[in-house]
Amino acid sequence: MTTEIPQLTVVDHPLVGHKITMLRNVATSSESFRSLCTEITLLTAYEALRHLPVEQVEVETPITTTQSPMLSGPAPAVVGILRAGLVMVEAILTLIPHARVGHLGLFRDPDTHRPVEYYRKLPADIADREVLLVDPMLATGGSAVHALDILSELGCRPARLLSIIGCPEGVGAVHTAHPEVTITLAALDQGLNEHAYIVPGLGDAGDRIYGTR
Repeated sequence: MTTEIPQLTVVDHPLVGHKITMLRNVATSSESFRSLCTEITLLTAYEALRHLPVEQVEVETPITTTQSPMLSGPAPAVVGILRAGLVMVEAILTLIPHARVGHLGLFRDPDTHRPVEYYRKLPADIADREVLLVDPMLATGGSAVHALDILSELGCRPARLLSIIGCPEGVGAVHTAHPEVTITLAALDQGLNEHAYIVPGLGDAGDRIYGTR
């Protein structure tokens, strides 16, 4: 489902909605939460990766020879924002095992709510690749904008952003700084509370994934 916001797609599918509801539940265990994040990433990644370039190649089937599409060009790069993005990176790698992987370590300053970078490891030739940036939550948008700033400075073509849950404030922040970026979400929530958490949201994704809440 494409919303009225340009460059934003919210995946509207019964399975996605069902799993999002389970993800929100405070009683969901860390083990189940991780599995749900993986499953939702897989279901929504098909939309986020819809525009990967392909070329027709000749393949011999047991019946005949035919032309069929395969991904073309350099393998895409998947960049996860640490630490919560790791579970989404692993899910994407099951779809594109030959993808290259990058990591950006960011945490949100508890007072300013601004991102602080503490780690960066990206493919040396990332500017030559399609880039999918992944992070479960798009809240204030600060981390996503910071990551997109880095990718832009490195000469990357416009990245695609895949998050599980977002809100209008985060979407607006990304599109104000990077209007060309395509965002794909599994759910678009109503907004942020006074602590900059998404409402109704699901709490701190990293804590719930790794059992540190």
